[in-house]
Amino acid sequence: MKTLSPHLIRTVAAAGLILAAGVSSAAAAMSATAVTDLNVRAGPGPQYPIVALAARGSTTVLEGCIEGSLWCRVNVGGVSGWAYARYLAADQSGSTVVISERRAELGVPVVTYEATGSTVATPAEPLELIGPVEEVDAITPPAAVGTYITSNPVDPVYLDGEVVLGATLPNTVAVRPIPDYNYEYVMVNGQPVLVEPSTRRIVYIYR
Repeated sequence: MKTLSPHLIRTVAAAGLILAAGVSSAAAAMSATAVTDLNVRAGPGPQYPIVALAARGSTTVLEGCIEGSLWCRVNVGGVSGWAYARYLAADQSGSTVVISERRAELGVPVVTYEATGSTVATPAEPLELIGPVEEVDAITPPAAVGTYITSNPVDPVYLDGEVVLGATLPNTVAVRPIPDYNYEYVMVNGQPVLVEPSTRRIVYIYR
């Protein structure tokens, strides 16, 4: 029977440590589910451009959240970006919980963000899209509506949170009527949306 040399033993041990570290790192990765079609942005805020979309029910890798913020860094299909924690859910002992409500219990890592380049500034205390998100009847606007919105642009409004179906606009946000159509429109966080006048809920998002 051959005896392993000390050099070979050290090599095998080192490989074992590397493998164990890899397993530990993989096990530490957290997953989160998008509870609605959710924008993933280049930075932690509604003023940053959209880099990906997490479809409703899809799973993302949750890399961590900023301390004292509702923005979390996620990875969707290999694209790393930032998503709003109110619309991310995770499993906790067999129950589905919202990330923003159970961060401490879930042990979500804390991450930081350092801004680079120029971005669109938001107000010091921006208004927030009101939740929780409610189910809304899906609508399919005619092409003429999209053409009208493009031909009649409005100044963008930046609201804390994210543009999702069912979210409600604050009463102070002005919306624009569309001729011969039941819905109104406004540009929120860089995206044109259709709004139901009676409830002020977002019923369609132009992506």
